[in-house]
Amino acid sequence: MTEFHPIETERLLLRRFSLDDAQDVQRLAGDWDIARMTINIPHPYEDGVAEEWISRQREPFDRGEVIALAATLKPEGTFIGCVSLGVNKKNHWAELGYWIGKPHWNKGYCTEAAGALMDYGFRVLELNRIQARHLASNPASGRVMQKLGMSYEGTLRQVVFLRGSYEDLAVYAILRDENDV
Repeated sequence: MTEFHPIETERLLLRRFSLDDAQDVQRLAGDWDIARMTINIPHPYEDGVAEEWISRQREPFDRGEVIALAATLKPEGTFIGCVSLGVNKKNHWAELGYWIGKPHWNKGYCTEAAGALMDYGFRVLELNRIQARHLASNPASGRVMQKLGMSYEGTLRQVVFLRGSYEDLAVYAILRDENDV
């Protein structure tokens, strides 16, 4: 991937992760209310897991396969969450993912961060499609997708076995020509 420049929005700076973020990642992502609404965040969030996860992001980021960014508040730089694109270069699409720490909920940060990264995906990465999925038990995530202009495409029934039970995933997507890039 070419050199990455942080993405700025009105209130946020989206930048590459550093190991200095590990303590905040563990504290915020380790909250049960975050973990229970995601597929890949463990609970409890053990010591060392954040450092390992951040370290594993470097190579896929450099190859342009996974663009995982720390969402921080401007101007102070307070870490509030993560937004990411898992890129399928061959087919010109990506999977959007996000989480925002509970102290920062209901302020529009998730939509702002995800929208900025979605714009980056269409404009810079020249993607044709960006899709996202959410647990059916997490309708707030679906509202973010709707605010981003994504269309509901269907539900994958009982596709995830998570914490002892099967979960449905709702799928949303937006195409390049449907976006206001």
